Amino acid sequence: MDARLDSRSLEALGLAEAPRDHPLLYPGAWPSDSGLLDGDRLLPLDRLVYDDRVPVLAVGSNACPGQLRHKMDEFGIVAPLPMVKARVTGLGVGVSAHVSRVGYVSASPFHAPGQVRELFLTWLDDEQLAVIDASEGAAEPDGNYGRAWLPAPDVRIELADGTVLPGAFAYVNRHGVLHDGTGAPRPHSGQRELLTELLVGSPRLRELFGVTPEEFCARARADAALCERGTELFAEEKLVTASGLEGYLRPWRP
Repeated sequence: MDARLDSRSLEALGLAEAPRDHPLLYPGAWPSDSGLLDGDRLLPLDRLVYDDRVPVLAVGSNACPGQLRHKMDEFGIVAPLPMVKARVTGLGVGVSAHVSRVGYVSASPFHAPGQVRELFLTWLDDEQLAVIDASEGAAEPDGNYGRAWLPAPDVRIELADGTVLPGAFAYVNRHGVLHDGTGAPRPHSGQRELLTELLVGSPRLRELFGVTPEEFCARARADAALCERGTELFAEEKLVTASGLEGYLRPWRP
């Protein structure tokens, strides 16, 4: 069937664009409900729990089917990937204290007791997990993220059928998260709004990345060393705070 005519295609559902290709779209479009990402289609699920797979919470673009498809295609991974909507208590979605080499400032979870929000739980097989680990830097001792197990009841993850999971993994930023001016983690407001606020607030950031979100993304995508300098600048300007999840990170193992 022609994917353009298929009502289950990512294109038809408005889920095909990958923030890796279009940084200002970050975190990308999320599905309206649970589904099975199978190639360029999002199909209905026949269950919500996959005991033979690893549960990983997505707080940013890993909940965007177009981004997931982009990452899997890069390594030739074609296995279907279940994406399950979950009601999560105890996590907020903040701003990673680093500039990504693909041109945006990404999201990162932070400890938020009592806060409730809907997130997607991705159930990954071993190959898929290796791809996502690599994309987040979790496979490197000095990568931007570490994959941390968040246990219940510290973080409560409830599925639509009432199942409460014993925990799940999430990618915790090793640099910390940006704060909101009061010391508390700032919520991720979407890429264009976030970059506008950051550039307005920092002359030094404007010197590095330009005065508009478009300039920021273009310069970041072109220069890995510039991204590293931007990450250092966040810390130098005292914009960074702890996520409160650092204690769940374990020493890196190859």
